[in-house]
Amino acid sequence: MSKGPVLFDLDTPTSPEAEMPNPAQAEPVPEVGPELPEGRAMQTVAALAARKTSALAKWFWGLLASVIGSMISVAAWNFVTGLIAQNAILGMIVTALIAGFLLVCALIVLRELGAMARLSRMDKIQHQARTAIEAGDLPAARTVVKDVLRLYSGREDLRWGRDRMAERMHDAVDAADVLALAERELLSHLDAAAVREVEAAARQVATVTAMVPLALADVVAAMTSNLRMMRRVAEIYGGRGGFLGSWRLARAVMTHLVATGAVAVGDDMIEPLIGGGLLGKLSRRFGEGLVNGALTARVGIAAMEVCRPLPFVAEKRPSARGVVQRALAGFFKK
Repeated sequence: MSKGPVLFDLDTPTSPEAEMPNPAQAEPVPEVGPELPEGRAMQTVAALAARKTSALAKWFWGLLASVIGSMISVAAWNFVTGLIAQNAILGMIVTALIAGFLLVCALIVLRELGAMARLSRMDKIQHQARTAIEAGDLPAARTVVKDVLRLYSGREDLRWGRDRMAERMHDAVDAADVLALAERELLSHLDAAAVREVEAAARQVATVTAMVPLALADVVAAMTSNLRMMRRVAEIYGGRGGFLGSWRLARAVMTHLVATGAVAVGDDMIEPLIGGGLLGKLSRRFGEGLVNGALTARVGIAAMEVCRPLPFVAEKRPSARGVVQRALAGFFKK
């Protein structure tokens, strides 16, 4: 055992009380709250619908469709010619069936082209209406209203509004008054019907997301409900529900929402319904249902703006928050 001098530090306290840690000097524990729902199902649907297809992918699918179509055509031709060589009557019957099938396919293509052309026509009318309002061009506004009347010429539910519009259109003194009159007489009824469709879709998406725990079920429900909602909104305003037209409409709506950042939603849309701060205390699944329903409401309002032949001038644009309150009020008891 070594012996030597011992060094004592007189500045260091040696009492037990001084060596014990002081709780008052400890750093506060960070508060970690529950993760807020983000509406992942609607985020996924928006990303899929708004995603741009690359040129390479377009060539791939186009060439693949051409190869498959050529193979089917050659196989059908060989089948029919071989059948005619064996049995002329049976071969003619099969030929007639194939011709009927091709005729139905051609009619479907024509219907899809008509649906897309009708959507383009409504978009053109809306653009002309905005131009007439900005320029204050009364003759241009009256031309726009005449186009709207022709668009709805075959609808019996708007017959009274068309008659009223034809009687009162020449009483308006400026472009805004003419378009406002058309909104009140022709579009107010359609706006109410479109809002009901949006509310129903938001309620359905919220219910499925909250109640069905299956993986990807919320994504499938959100996609089908939103596509059906946009198709119904387009039909209410005079569009035609074709598959390609509906997909084009969905891409236009979702691209607009993604570009404006409207696919992100938080407590600001749900707080008026259930109270501030409560969204983070709900179960994860239930909160996701509410947020997906709120995002569906935003998609529906955007679809109304795209499909409506006239912009909102006199009539108030529906509020996504108001739609959410009416659609999801049944989830809570006041």
